[in-house]
Amino acid sequence: MAETRKKVLVVDDEPKIVEAVAAYLEKNGYEPVAAYDGEQALSLFEKINPDLVILDLMLPKITGEEVCKAIRRMSRVPIIMLTAKIEEDEKINGLNIGADDYVTKPFSPRELIARVNSLLRRSDEGVSPLFSRMSWNDGDLEVDLQAHEVRKAGELINLTPNEFKLLCVMIKYPRKTFTREELIETTFGADYDGFDRTIDSHIKNLRSKIEDDTANPNYIVTVRGIGYKFGETR
Repeated sequence: MAETRKKVLVVDDEPKIVEAVAAYLEKNGYEPVAAYDGEQALSLFEKINPDLVILDLMLPKITGEEVCKAIRRMSRVPIIMLTAKIEEDEKINGLNIGADDYVTKPFSPRELIARVNSLLRRSDEGVSPLFSRMSWNDGDLEVDLQAHEVRKAGELINLTPNEFKLLCVMIKYPRKTFTREELIETTFGADYDGFDRTIDSHIKNLRSKIEDDTANPNYIVTVRGIGYKFGETR
């Protein structure tokens, strides 16, 4: 099974910086996507669902701080702040609004790639979404990440470890459409050598436990020709 390249959204209003960062990302096996202002960054974020964001603070139209806050309201995707600001207060503020790391200009592309690698490894190890306890449809579905519990209409339901992890992966990025290959790699690991349609069986079993009508699911939605996503029915 071919490994899916991780997407990295690179946001900076300086084309030369974007080109340099994108070249290093490409060289290291990532798929870079460029944005040159805050408005374009948020639009692309919703379209491509990147695995990591490299975000400059000084952006036209919408500031980097506001872009970071907006992303954090809907995702835990790793964010690296990229800026010429070097004051300690600025760094602390960037981390407080949701950035995971902070790189100042001028920077070493090799160091930046090392930080990208590190953040993505940490992200892969943990699939918890924005909150440890989440609910949808006035409590019809409740997921408690810390307790590893899922309730349907108030009743505790039993999920297998793989079903629970699969659900966690999908609610981490509620707007992301996952291919079968992505779900298998995230749930079972890159070394899994089974068939990609195996995921369909797990989806079927998961739906039988959390959906009112498996033929018309509200939560685990099929995106024809691509895969699945977690339906936004909060």
